[in-house]
Amino acid sequence: MRAALLRRAAVVFAALALTAGLAACSSSTPDSTPSATKSAAALPTGTTGAAHFDDDYLAVGTGKTTVDTYVDPMCPFCGEFEKVNGRTLAELVNSDEITLRVHPLDFLDRSSQGTMYSSRAGSALTCVAASDPKATLTFLSQLYENQPEEGSSGLTDAKLTSLAHDVGATDVDACIAANKYVTWISNLTQKALNGPLPGADITSITATPTVLVNGHAYTGGITDTKALTKFIAAGGK
Repeated sequence: MRAALLRRAAVVFAALALTAGLAACSSSTPDSTPSATKSAAALPTGTTGAAHFDDDYLAVGTGKTTVDTYVDPMCPFCGEFEKVNGRTLAELVNSDEITLRVHPLDFLDRSSQGTMYSSRAGSALTCVAASDPKATLTFLSQLYENQPEEGSSGLTDAKLTSLAHDVGATDVDACIAANKYVTWISNLTQKALNGPLPGADITSITATPTVLVNGHAYTGGITDTKALTKFIAAGGK
């Protein structure tokens, strides 16, 4: 029943997106990767660097306005969003105007030929965020600059490690090689897809990228930086 509801929600979202001229990667099922292929590691807790494990996000910045982004490393529309808006969001973080909370999801694991690329890339991002918080957004940008095609096997762990080194995060090799945080990524994905989302005006995530500003969903175009900036400046109103 839940899977059917999510499939219908995804179809409705996609139709609305097309009508509004938007674009997004939709989640058609609540669990896109067989549980047997997921790590059985215990969920991490507390806060390490920029990784807020209990709250299911990676946070950078200290601004009063909270911006939540739900993204999948393999989602091409997330790549477009990052390439167009990433620098602007980073500038707002650096000027203490926003606190940016990144929620890396893994529902496109189903589109990486069994390599669990979304999980692995999300885990690598978390490794960087936990080890070197200042490199979090730069590494996120690199993930999308080097984004593999949806349906491919994705980047190798060695390549992910190399990208981390390129942004100055050099103490992450073992973490990335062990896919240390894939269980956490899987858990937060299921919570986001099933809902509820605390403090949000939407019940769950049905597609990526999804952007919330102070809990209010942004419904403008993903490549319309002017509209996004205006929405953020207004506190999501």
